[in-house]
Order: sequence, then C-alpha cells, then structure tokens
Amino acid sequence: MKPRILITEDEAPLVQMLRYNLEKQGYEVDEAGDGEEALLKVRENPPDLIVLDWMLPRLSGIEVCRQLRRRMETRNMPILMLTARTEPTDRVRGLDAGADDYLSKPFTLEELSARVRALFRRANPAVADERLVYGDLVMDLAAHRVYRGNRDVVLGPTEFRLLRCFMERRGRVLSREQLLDAVWGPDLFIEPRTVDVHIRRLRKALNAPGELDLIRTVRSAGYSLEAEKAAAEAPVH
Repeated sequence: MKPRILITEDEAPLVQMLRYNLEKQGYEVDEAGDGEEALLKVRENPPDLIVLDWMLPRLSGIEVCRQLRRRMETRNMPILMLTARTEPTDRVRGLDAGADDYLSKPFTLEELSARVRALFRRANPAVADERLVYGDLVMDLAAHRVYRGNRDVVLGPTEFRLLRCFMERRGRVLSREQLLDAVWGPDLFIEPRTVDVHIRRLRKALNAPGELDLIRTVRSAGYSLEAEKAAAEAPVH
C-alpha cells in the first residue's frame, strides 16, 4: 500500500505540481483547499503525512496543526508546513504549533521531496533498518521472519504480507477492499471474505495462550493493528 500524503494548499497550480511530482515518486496523494476541509479529510481517512500551507482560507495552517496535535489519533502524524513567511520568529511559531518541519516558499521540488522522505524515516525509523517493530512484535523484512517476545511466529506468505501491511499502517483501520488491493493486488478478483480467513490464521499464529490479541476488529469497517483496543472487540467469524 502506497504512503498517503494530504496536500493542504489553496494555490491550485502549486497543488497540481506537487501532486504530479509526489505521485511520480510512488505516493498516493489527496488534497484539501482549506483548513476545515483538511481536518475533515484527516478524520475520514487519515493520511501518513500532511503537507500544510500556513495561510489557508477558513482555518489557518497553524490552527489545523494545533488541532491535529491535540487529538490522540493524529498526535504523531508527520506535518511539513509550507509558508511564504521567512522571519525566524515565524519558523518558531510553526514548530511550536506542532509542525515537524518547515519549508519557506519558494522552494525546489527536490528539497520538498527530501524533507518528505526524511519525515517518513523519522516517523518509522525501524523501516530503514529493515525491521518493523510494534510492542513485543518484531518483523525482520530482510530475513523474512517474525518474532513475538522470545518466540518465532511461523507465517505463510499471505499472512506475512498481511502482517506487514498492518505494521506499516499501525493504528489505521483497513477495510477488506484495502487489504485485498495491498496483499493480493488490485488486478485479482478475490472474494472479500477471503480476508477474514487469513485474519483468523494470522491471529492464531500471533497469539499464544494468554497473549493479548494484536488485531482489532472494527465492525462494518475492517481491521487494524492496535493492541490496546483489540481485547474489547470480538473477531469476525
């Protein structure tokens, strides 16, 4: 599944240029033209990173940033703020509001791309080491092995891809259709209930007796890797 970036910017030519270049680099791109629309889109389908302009209609980028940082679900979402302001005090205000990085206009596409890559690395440093880590669960991508605590977790190829999808999108609710596209590919027609079969196999492999179920079922929506809430949900049968 491609990393999703939400561009929040009211200058249409700039949005078009950013979308073209980011999609060319393999990202999925969404856009919002004002601050209120950005907050709505984040609530409906949280992106992996936000490129956020300071000066926006209806709600400023600074206020959008503050509101996102106040919510548990978006507290750690990477935010790259764009602005025409160049004073050092403005940069401090942007960072104090919760932005992870700050880019002054005009800027080059190469610099923006480099900062986006750096924010993704910072948000998930384990990926750079070819390891995904969530609590006591470790996924070694290079060795193609999974560990939970001190034990090996034996997975089939489909369950391995399914777990990787969850670990790269931890905390996000993924629908059956999204999982089908990410794990089996968009060109294959597979019954959505097939996902449930492989989820059950994955749960059985991950969860030894007495261990917390790491996979949360969200009724009528899908699944997520979210250990702290998983125990309160019943698995889909």
